[in-house]
Amino acid sequence: MSQIIPIASGKGGVGKSLLSANLAIALGQSGKKVVLVDLDLGASNLHLVIGHHPGSASLGSWFTEKSDFKDIVSPTDYRNVSFIAGDSQIPDLTSLKHAQKVKLIRNLNNIDADYIILDLGAGTHQFILDMFLLSPQGIVVTAPAVTATLNGYLFLKNAVFRLLYTTFKRGTPGRQYLDELKKDSQTMQKLYIPQLVQQLFQVDPQNTQVFMNRMSQFRPRLVMNMIEDPKDADKVSRIKNSCNQYLGLDIEYLGILFRDMLQDKALASQLPVIVYKPQSVLGQAIYRIGDKVLSTPMHRFDSDFTPDSFNDKFHEAEEEADADFSYKLSGIDDLVSGGTLSMGEMAEMIKTQNYELTQLKKENNLLKSKLIKAASQGFQL
Repeated sequence: MSQIIPIASGKGGVGKSLLSANLAIALGQSGKKVVLVDLDLGASNLHLVIGHHPGSASLGSWFTEKSDFKDIVSPTDYRNVSFIAGDSQIPDLTSLKHAQKVKLIRNLNNIDADYIILDLGAGTHQFILDMFLLSPQGIVVTAPAVTATLNGYLFLKNAVFRLLYTTFKRGTPGRQYLDELKKDSQTMQKLYIPQLVQQLFQVDPQNTQVFMNRMSQFRPRLVMNMIEDPKDADKVSRIKNSCNQYLGLDIEYLGILFRDMLQDKALASQLPVIVYKPQSVLGQAIYRIGDKVLSTPMHRFDSDFTPDSFNDKFHEAEEEADADFSYKLSGIDDLVSGGTLSMGEMAEMIKTQNYELTQLKKENNLLKSKLIKAASQGFQL
């Protein structure tokens, strides 16, 4: 039976695709049959990391041309590794219909391989969360930067809430209770998952027990990338503590990757780091992560947790913006309270955001002046 390993990040640019590609090759070199899947739909570029030219065979062609799924599984130059390309030309793939999503999940589950590595897009789109929850052993890649740490934590928080809402179906007492709580978003966001579980137990003990069982099965793994100072690794334990305290979630430490300019050289050569320079610090760190993956027994969610359970919407479209904002605020509060982020780091993040806003305003003013000038010249003509 294949082991699915979804790899996600709350923020882009933290090395998610770097890990996905190199981990696939490391597992392939160990003798395991691996399929690497580019599920960063709408921004697919994983083929560049491995120097692969997928041609017309892609998930996009499978969805639009109704081709056989096996026809888009392409061999690569790397031992035991096959590749399924995404399609950056079809941005609407991030809004798949339920039937398409279920069809994709079923085809992924039917792939004949030891490991199926899913390189997911950044962020907390419902599709990304659903793909991440195909396995209780997904990997979240983050970095020491404050925004990356915050977004990594927020991704895990959203995944827990997605698991919560897929467990408590519409019409159950637990869902009715959650829907009432959602009307007061401030109260909802101040509740930590362990507190929420206690309250749900009073109104819907049966489904609450199912959720608790799934949470005990849910053991996502964390990789901290772009480490420059060994002290940065301390954030791993602090994130773990915050997840345990506020989400009731146990996460596992999988490894750290030091920042290395070598990866830029490897990317320019369209070669994975462990092929370009396997003895490098970065290459050896990836091999260590691969060894940990190989030595970890495969776990799955209970058999009742099927792709069809994703039919229920996590949020209506009009609620998503408010929910994202509330999650961001509550995530900051969680990490500051848990000591993961210091007040100094918070101040630095605010300073950085203010600088970015100032730069955007300058760019907007410049564009506005150019448009006014162009319009006036056109009027004179």
